[in-house]
Amino acid sequence: MLRITTEQKRGKLVLSVEGRLAGQWVATLEECWRELRASAPNGKFSINLCGVSHIDAAGKVLLKEIHHQGGHLLAEGCLNQAVVNDIVGQGDSGKTEAESGPVPGKPKKHHIIFYTIFLILVPGLLTARAQDAGTSRVRPQNALGATAPSGVLRLTLDQAVNLAVKQNPTAQIALIQELQSAQDKNVARAALLPEVDASLKEQEQRVNIEAQFGGMKILPGIPVALGPYPIFSVGPSLAAPIFDLTLWRRYQAARENFSASKANTLSTREQVILLVVSQYIGTLRAVADVEASQSRVDLAQALSDQAADLQKEGVGTGIDTLRANVELQNEKQRLIEAGADRERSLYGLSRLLNLDPRQTVELADALSFFDTPQPEVVPSIEAALGERQEWKSLNSQIKAAELQKKEAWDSRLPNFRVDGNWAYLGTHPYNAVSTYTFVASVNMPVFTGGRIHAEVVRSNLEIERLQQQQDDLRNSIALDVKTALINLTSARNEVQVADLGIQLSREEVDQARDRFRAGVANNIEVIQAQDSLARAADNQIAALYRFNQAHADYARSIGQMEKLYAK
Repeated sequence: MLRITTEQKRGKLVLSVEGRLAGQWVATLEECWRELRASAPNGKFSINLCGVSHIDAAGKVLLKEIHHQGGHLLAEGCLNQAVVNDIVGQGDSGKTEAESGPVPGKPKKHHIIFYTIFLILVPGLLTARAQDAGTSRVRPQNALGATAPSGVLRLTLDQAVNLAVKQNPTAQIALIQELQSAQDKNVARAALLPEVDASLKEQEQRVNIEAQFGGMKILPGIPVALGPYPIFSVGPSLAAPIFDLTLWRRYQAARENFSASKANTLSTREQVILLVVSQYIGTLRAVADVEASQSRVDLAQALSDQAADLQKEGVGTGIDTLRANVELQNEKQRLIEAGADRERSLYGLSRLLNLDPRQTVELADALSFFDTPQPEVVPSIEAALGERQEWKSLNSQIKAAELQKKEAWDSRLPNFRVDGNWAYLGTHPYNAVSTYTFVASVNMPVFTGGRIHAEVVRSNLEIERLQQQQDDLRNSIALDVKTALINLTSARNEVQVADLGIQLSREEVDQARDRFRAGVANNIEVIQAQDSLARAADNQIAALYRFNQAHADYARSIGQMEKLYAK
């Protein structure tokens, strides 16, 4: 799928392209580009390729043509930048036709290449568009055989969420299932419409005359068999339901199933966003742990140096220096562990975003506290029942089951349909004559062996099962909301306490250092103050993490995850 939008930026028209620039979408982009040129005769326009996931050979040829015609190509990401650099490099190296003008009598080579590839692809594009209309989708390219990405990818939380929505395999699988459900709906709708077929037959036939006339004795001299003789026929046939409630109920149920599948897709997206947000926040916590560990190492190093200096001056003792050195080694070990946790968390984030395993990722945000009003329980539960996609999906499934029950009941009613065919029929094409058969029929089941009753009972059981799931889901949603609100309140209070604790711990470290420097006490007080500061820093990081996670859990509980985090 390809998404193309046009906007005005700083006096220039910008054509933003998102998706997969390949196959049939190359022709679509070319059409939009030519319309853009017509609306920008001064040539000031740009093509934004930052959202393109893949460019095939035909797409590269088209982009080269756009560049030669004055279009400015914008790209980010290793692969797209390589394509654009290759196009711009070829267009600017040496003296090209774009600079010196075309040679009289000599056609432009890039025009010939483009139209040759376009004419080769046209039949396949038409066939693919006829067969796959409405089912094309973006599939991120992540081949390990390509050149390894260079540079560091810095991601904000918003960018990480948007990448996950586009590239996460779980979200993409849910989208595929939604598209399959849409085609099931189209199949059910097709059963309501007339169906026309065309056939051409040429056959040889030999019949037994006695068998044709019911075993009647053939008179002497008349052959027992007739033929072989040729039969030729060509013409269309028609089948059309005029009144059949079962087909209509089936189509209505398919529509409700499609609505349920669409809601499931949105619910899966919400869950994927929650996973990404949780992983991002957890990674921020790991990064903060590394920074806090590094700060503690620096402090331990300074205290170790201070103890060594005091020992040299004759004020301190050897046990003080040894004790400070032990504390320094402990802090270095914690720094190593924190660094390993950070790398593991970054790898987990890359996996959720479906990035190239060789891509280096860094986080552009930091753990923060943003105080918000405390929501009320009852309004939050009501909002969740109105917004949660799982609830909407179950409602649609119940409607579909009720329609299937009606379909079973309506199968007792008569149905009316028209069938017919028209053909040229003869032994050869030159002696064929026009023939036709048209039939209007009314059909009504008389005895079905209990099938209709069994289908009704099965539908009732399905409705009862879905209603039980609905009751359980209502309680589960209420529990999610109440738990999220409790965690949010607790985390908000923890942040306030942790901020005060780290402030007091820093003052304790300063006073302990002053007492040790003045010789009033040994460095046991300093080591204890260091430990208190380390615990306070860990508590602050954990409190900030729990607050941000509780805020995300609350957004998920009321069905607002994508609205708040996917911008």
